[in-house]
Amino acid sequence: MKIYSKSHFKDEKTDRNYFENWVSQLEKNNGRQYERYEIETSLGRTIVWGIHTKEEHSDTLVIFPGARTTSLIWDFDKGLDNLNHKMRIFMVETNGLPNLSDGATPDIKSMDYGIWAAEVFDRLNIDNAFIAGASFGGLICMKFGIVSPERIKAAFLLNPGCLQPFSLIFKNLYFNLLPIIKPTPKNVSKFLDKAVFSKPNHKLSDFSEKMLVDYEVFAIIRYKDKTQKPYYMDRQLEEVKVETFLLVGDKDLLFPYKKSVDNAKRQIKTLKETKIYDNVGHGIETYDKALNYIGEKIKNYH
Repeated sequence: MKIYSKSHFKDEKTDRNYFENWVSQLEKNNGRQYERYEIETSLGRTIVWGIHTKEEHSDTLVIFPGARTTSLIWDFDKGLDNLNHKMRIFMVETNGLPNLSDGATPDIKSMDYGIWAAEVFDRLNIDNAFIAGASFGGLICMKFGIVSPERIKAAFLLNPGCLQPFSLIFKNLYFNLLPIIKPTPKNVSKFLDKAVFSKPNHKLSDFSEKMLVDYEVFAIIRYKDKTQKPYYMDRQLEEVKVETFLLVGDKDLLFPYKKSVDNAKRQIKTLKETKIYDNVGHGIETYDKALNYIGEKIKNYH
């Protein structure tokens, strides 16, 4: 696999210690300790967090996070309990994002992230499973669904970053650039309020919101991010061979939902269902009803 770019923390030891401490705070607040896997892939070391992975369950869910996030965000306020279905859950820390995995990335437009996802399954001894991806993670799910569809029972895309180009409307650009130009907790909070959440319907607890703000400030300031951003996969989507469920929020500024829905219906031949949530922002993976839906679909899947 050809490495396209390498991202990294500015001070590996200090910044990794900060992240480890952040994880410990999350574990303490959630009252659970995440199982931890360190595997070798074509992109170097990949870290995967687990819940119930040592138990015998008929279903397995593998999660891929969005850009500039960690997969642990899915479990803010014990969010994964909202699946309401006991299964093995693996939360993959995608290489090239601000997390404990190595920073090497392939060319985003190649199929290599799909090949890498299949390698993750191999190293974790997963024959096949359900997969879910938010934003950037949705793109990885679709690459995987082209490369190794036989490994996937069904894919859940949450406000994915592969169904249309990133929105260039002024409001979206303003709130996305604000924390990058001046990464203060106040500016990050403003970005979260305007683009990621839709209060009061879609929000986190005060503790989790502070954790997210702390993480984002840390990720922007301490991580040298050279990873390419997701792109509209267009005709490549027609090659997807896995049953796909699309979940979108009507307040997503980054990828406005109507265009995503239209393109998915037109280009993903295996699209099973689309779910549109009112008053939900881009961070739909933290929305309880979206996770309820995923758990219900997996529980009743045949």
